[in-house]
Amino acid sequence: MAPSKQDVKISIAVAGLGRMGKRHVRTLLNRVSEAQVVAVCSTEQSELEWARNEYKDWGIQVYDSYDQMIQHSGLQAVWVSTSTDVHASQTIAAIEKGLNVLCEKPLSTDMEEAKRVVEIANKNTHLKVMAGFSRRFDASYRNAKAQITEDAIGEPFVIRSQTCDLIDNTGFFVRYAAKNGGMFVDCCIHDIDLSLYYFGDVIPKAVWAVGTIAHHPELKDLNDVDNGVGVVEYWGGKIAYFYCSRTQAHGHDVCTEVVGTKGKIMVNLVPRLDNVTVAQKIGVSHKVQPEYWERFEDAFATEANEFIASIVNNTPVPLKLELGLMSLKIGWALQEALLTGERIRFNEKGEQLDGGSARL
Repeated sequence: MAPSKQDVKISIAVAGLGRMGKRHVRTLLNRVSEAQVVAVCSTEQSELEWARNEYKDWGIQVYDSYDQMIQHSGLQAVWVSTSTDVHASQTIAAIEKGLNVLCEKPLSTDMEEAKRVVEIANKNTHLKVMAGFSRRFDASYRNAKAQITEDAIGEPFVIRSQTCDLIDNTGFFVRYAAKNGGMFVDCCIHDIDLSLYYFGDVIPKAVWAVGTIAHHPELKDLNDVDNGVGVVEYWGGKIAYFYCSRTQAHGHDVCTEVVGTKGKIMVNLVPRLDNVTVAQKIGVSHKVQPEYWERFEDAFATEANEFIASIVNNTPVPLKLELGLMSLKIGWALQEALLTGERIRFNEKGEQLDGGSARL
């Protein structure tokens, strides 16, 4: 007797046991009924010790090598949640092993390497390979998209979007910054993706950026900033403005505005932890989420469920892998504009003019 659909479990391994990896494991264990976490890996001794204790009752094998983990018997899929500098190599290794892959954004710290990921994935169409752009799975952002599609605000022509993290005094961010590609490639990538989500099929015409270091002087040695502003002009008269920060005192502050010819849509313009408001002698206040996970936990669960469902049902992944290429191209152009002080230009095919960085 064939197993019922309810009995289907996709065996998945999670690479990386930092903040993101641990949270993805928890989501897959508790909120994705068609997934079974069978293995995890890390190269950090403290994370390995933690995992061996934490997952001992779950039957999850803990590996200190990614290459060994993807050899795990019966494995069907891998969630790549490691540092950005190894996203591409680990995704390619999993594809070549015949595994489905969800790779956290961005695909790589190098544009040509990211293109190779897409090329190899397109040669293995029997596998499901997707880049994780979690905000496209958030209920509020999807609601905004639906209303834009239904002409609620007319033709969108300006987007303002920001990703502003709670200030970090632990040193984690500075350590992480050395491997993530920079402010506009890492922190801003979701905002860039949202501009493509809401504008549709657009091509960058020019980008420029400025930044400053307000809290983390160590970033100077990494040619990075902890606060940055970037502007993208798209062909066709559309403009996107991004603000990214790692130094917010009040909490995780993520919002987006889409301005159209007949109105505008605003998502999370005033961030809130919940619906509680306190009125006191000093004024009226409410709490804010401390970091991205509290804001987007449900979106990550939706993303995981839809990705696993595409494997179970052999349907297209919810987001095409190629989507990550344009976001990465724009992110690197913004990073170059930040470092050079120059406006980076593109032709109508999206090809960068005036030479530019090899990474683009």
